[in-house]
Formats: sequence, structure tokens, C-alpha cells
Amino acid sequence: MEHRDIIAKKPFSLKAFFFQWEWILVLLLVIINIINSSISPYYMNVGNLLGATMTFLDKAFIALPVTFVMILGDIDISVASTAALSSVIMAVSYNGGLPMALAMVLCLIVGTACGFINGTLIVRFKELPSAIVTISTQIIYRGIAYIILENRSSGKFPDWYRELGWGYVGGIPVMLIVFAVFAVIYGLLLHKTTFGRSVYAIGNNITASRFSGIQVDKIKVTVFTLAGFMSGVTALFLTSRMGSTRPNIALNYEIDVIAMVVLGGVSASGGKGRIIGTIISIFVIGLLRYGLGLINVNAQIMLIVIGLLLIFAVMISNIQAKRSALQNRNLKARKADAGTNSETKGI
Repeated sequence: MEHRDIIAKKPFSLKAFFFQWEWILVLLLVIINIINSSISPYYMNVGNLLGATMTFLDKAFIALPVTFVMILGDIDISVASTAALSSVIMAVSYNGGLPMALAMVLCLIVGTACGFINGTLIVRFKELPSAIVTISTQIIYRGIAYIILENRSSGKFPDWYRELGWGYVGGIPVMLIVFAVFAVIYGLLLHKTTFGRSVYAIGNNITASRFSGIQVDKIKVTVFTLAGFMSGVTALFLTSRMGSTRPNIALNYEIDVIAMVVLGGVSASGGKGRIIGTIISIFVIGLLRYGLGLINVNAQIMLIVIGLLLIFAVMISNIQAKRSALQNRNLKARKADAGTNSETKGI
């Protein structure tokens, strides 16, 4: 009988490595930086670039767990409203006499609770898509924020709290340092743990995952709870930068967050995507917005540009998926032919 070696991993291909979506995003980031530097001679200044990151990193915190949510094959549209409710409750509590440190903890607790409610509803009412559930909770959370503050603002925070959103440590923004820490944590959680592998498995085939013993409901609740917690983190930094809060804070943030995740190569149908893609796309969209802002491009044009980028990302993703499916079919056909030839020789 002919001896055959079974190889569990695909052989390394330099061509396949450099044709990954993340490299296309890196190229796009380089092009955006070149264009922005031609628009403004002050753009490439290190201090200006670091300062620019603070204009978009607040929503980037939410993009990390939403990557997990979308790999599961779900979506969370309530993250911005969760941030708004967390911010409002923190401000009202502080102005009501609660120490600022405890008010910040309360902000995180509220965000986490909102995420837990989302996850619990999704696993309890499986017939309802996550989009419907989170649209409903989006309206509820924002509505509660309006009930608490109506259309007023609330602030008068201590001076030290302002440093959270505007401060620097060794010339690097505090927000950037905290984001880098969370990015590493979420990257390791997704790519180096059993939990992360289970997230991919559920996204690829939820029925097979249940039969293989994966605790699907528990993982879904955990992922949505993480999204709520990071919405609370966003509320902390955003409120610090604004100096006060209103019920309409973080309005439409969910659009930018979903755009960052999808542009990062995460499949909307689930089972595919990497944290590094999300991180690069955060800077692509953030610096693109910053560059367009330098020439006073209005917000509507920015949305159109980002929309075109998303269409481009989906088109490339579909082309890559079809190419990969074709390669897999060809590989299976070659293996089947090899097996047939081997049996013929044996006879």
C-alpha cells in the first residue's frame, strides 16, 4: 500500500500571505496618509497625529467586542444607546453626591448590564434576529436616557476626570494607551483561547457547535456583555472629552463601529475575521475622517465615502470567498482523483 502523509496545515505561501485583506487595508492607510499630508503640511507632525487619534478612538473601544459579535453571525445596534445611558447615569449620580470614582464604576456596571440584557434576550428568544432585539433595546436605552435628563446637559466633573480624555503619558494620549491594552487583550482572547475558537465555530455552524458540546448560549451572552462593558468604557472617555453629557451623546456611533468591523474583513454572515483587521480599519476610517475634516468636508460627504469603502470591502470579500471555494473544490477533486488512481493500482 502506498504511504501517504496527512498534513493538517496548509503550506505557507508568500503570495497568499501578502494578498490577505489586512495588507490591502495597510496599503489603503498609507494612501490616506499620503493624501492627508498633501492637504495639510502639518498633518505628518507626530504630535498632530497622536492628537488626531483621540478624535475617533472613543468609538474604537466598542469595535473590539463587536468584532466578536459579528464573527458569531450576530449584530449589536444598541451599543451607542448603551454608551449614552451609561454616561447619563454616571453624570446624574455624580451630581447627586456620589464620588466620581464610584460614578465611573457605576457607568461600567450600567453598560455591562445593558449588554447582558441584550445577550439574555437573544438566547431566550431564538426566533428573533439579534438585529431586531438590539434595535428594540437601542430605542429603550436611549429613551431611558431622555427620561432621566430630558433634553438637558449634565456635567461639572472634577478636573482630574478631564485628563482621562485629554491627558498624555510620556507624550502618548492616555486613550491610545488604554486602547492598545484592550486591543491586545481582545486579540489574545479571540485568537489564542478556547473561547475564541468557540466564537469562530458558532459563527461557522451554530447547530454543529451545539452538538459538539460548545455552550453556545453562554458564549453569546458573554460576548454581548463584553460589548456592553466596552460601551461603558466609551462613555467614560467620550464624556471626559466633552466635559458634560446629554441623552443624544454618541448618536450614530453604531454606524461607525459596524463600518470599522466590516471594513476590517469581518464577515457579516459570521465565522470569519480577525482583530488586527478591525484595528487597522479603525485607523483607516478615523484618519480618513480627520483628513476630510481638514478641508471642511461636511459629514454627509464623509458618510458617502465610508459607504463606498464598505461596498468595496464587501465586493473584495465576496471575490476572495468565491476564489477560496473554487480552490477547495479543485483540491477535493484532485484528492478524489488521487484516491481513485491509488485504488486502481492496488487492484
